[in-house]
Amino acid sequence: MEAGGFLDSLIYGACVVFTLGMFSAGLSDLRHMRMTRSVDNVQFLPFLTTEVNNLGWLSYGALKGDGILIVVNTVGAALQTLYILAYLHYCPRKAKVIQTKSTQCLSYPLTIATVLTSASWCLYGFRLRDPYIMVSNFPGIVTSFIRFWLFWKYPQEQDRNYWFLQT
Repeated sequence: MEAGGFLDSLIYGACVVFTLGMFSAGLSDLRHMRMTRSVDNVQFLPFLTTEVNNLGWLSYGALKGDGILIVVNTVGAALQTLYILAYLHYCPRKAKVIQTKSTQCLSYPLTIATVLTSASWCLYGFRLRDPYIMVSNFPGIVTSFIRFWLFWKYPQEQDRNYWFLQT
């Protein structure tokens, strides 16, 4: 196997694994909603934006004939639809959004998954010399670093899961 072929396979594999990991990060929110029968501390916007993103990338993958884009975004769209339906099921008629200086409503695992996924897709786009893939995934990297900064700036005293960001 040639070096470029191995590297490409490694990058493609990372894209699939990180992306499916990011999509499945919502399973913890789904479990929380089912256990508490509420949507407190679960944000709707990430589900919606990821669903729209999946459908856009699914269309692009179909136009381009890219099996990797088609498979991961089909799985992603199905999971996001599940999360959205669960959210709508457990959401009260008038949901309140309280702006605080707390990272309690941010998902740290989703932030890690997003930065890894976006970086791997940017690398995938770079290897294909496809600026559409590179440029459209760059905001995921930027927003992840903004969320990392927020976790550092507003640490949660009671939650020690993020101690390494607070040092």
